[in-house]
Amino acid sequence: MITRQELEGQWSQVKGKIQSRWGNLTDDELQRVKGNANELVGVIQQRTGETRRAVEQFLDEAMRSGESMVQQAMESAGEYVDTAREYVDQTAESARRRYGEAAEYMSAGVDQAQEVVRRNPVESIAVAFGAGLVAGIVTGLILKSR
Repeated sequence: MITRQELEGQWSQVKGKIQSRWGNLTDDELQRVKGNANELVGVIQQRTGETRRAVEQFLDEAMRSGESMVQQAMESAGEYVDTAREYVDQTAESARRRYGEAAEYMSAGVDQAQEVVRRNPVESIAVAFGAGLVAGIVTGLILKSR
């Protein structure tokens, strides 16, 4: 026979199965005996004429199928977690690879800029001076207009 804790833990599922099997039981009747397996069996017997053994067997089966549904839900959740973890790992690996590619690209750009400055130091100084002058003029005009 099922225990009070088992019945309370799976009450929603069991109640739905009871009402599917014996539709003439009211919500009030079932709510009144919620958690008390003996009273539940007695109410079902009185209202349906079923034997005690048949009612207890039905309740035991309903509880077992409820437990298997919980187990299936837990297994599905575990599968979703595994899939999510796999996706996160793939994304992290892709991000690391892209970061490495970007770092190599930036390093090559810095090396190239240093080489241009080494080959043409005077022109590089002139370009830097001109860029600074233009930036200063633009900044001054913006600040003056305020």
